[in-house]
Amino acid sequence: MNPEFLSLMQQAERLLSRLDALLPGPGARPVLAPDWSASIAFRYRRRGASLLGGGWLGPVRHVAPIRLADLKEVEPQKERLVRNSEQFVDGRPANNVLLTGARGTGKSSLVKACLNEFAPRGLRLIEIDKADLIDLPDIVDLVAERSERFLVFCDDLSFDEGEPGYKALKSILDGSVAQSSDNVLIVATSNRRHLLPEYMKENLSYQHTEDGEVHPGEVVEEKISLSERFGLWISFYPFSQDEYLAIVAQWLSAFGADKAHIAAARPEALVWALERGSRSGRVAWQFARDYAGRGRQRDGVPE
Repeated sequence: MNPEFLSLMQQAERLLSRLDALLPGPGARPVLAPDWSASIAFRYRRRGASLLGGGWLGPVRHVAPIRLADLKEVEPQKERLVRNSEQFVDGRPANNVLLTGARGTGKSSLVKACLNEFAPRGLRLIEIDKADLIDLPDIVDLVAERSERFLVFCDDLSFDEGEPGYKALKSILDGSVAQSSDNVLIVATSNRRHLLPEYMKENLSYQHTEDGEVHPGEVVEEKISLSERFGLWISFYPFSQDEYLAIVAQWLSAFGADKAHIAAARPEALVWALERGSRSGRVAWQFARDYAGRGRQRDGVPE
């Protein structure tokens, strides 16, 4: 046999054996495990899923360094999430969490801060898009035997009618024959308390009895049923002017501004919020970045 042809055949066999190891077979897990030591946070991706038969977890190389002390004017919400997270990392009973409310008030930041707080004690985070929630049972199976504790995090979660991820999330939270592993908690943020759009016509399905008792109709019950499966609801509210300015001061201080500069920034911070139409924590952080970035020009120091 031609030596070159034989060498080519051997290379082809090695390539096929590698592909065979990647392709799903009977009982194979479709989710590819990452190097767990590469990060404290991982992101679920489906790029290349058609070849590999499932998604994969990629390490987040640069985790947001936000700390609990950085978050102001959300003390009650912070206390509840920290308490639940501590129960979880200690192996005690803890609840799946739904953080809802006004945009830009610190819902996602609080989750990231809790991750940084408890990562030394074994807490890890897996971020997943709502479109990929149909693979949630496979992710839970993948981490079930790990010693770490995992928050499966879905940011800005909401569903339209008929989306497949809705039923997958509903089943894994409560109702599936396969119980979720005790080292996994589901944490979601949303601007919608019930995670689904609500319409005025649905109010017509409410039934009112003679004694004044109200009974929701089937459509309303279905929409409430998903959010009710989260054991812990944490609500966030729009900030007052004083609360907004306190958050501005916190971020300016983090950027190195002294008390004089922070006081001088108050009028500009209020105008910034007025132009944006919001006094949220996100707007406060964006103003602080802009103000701190302009600091050298404002003080007359050449760039």
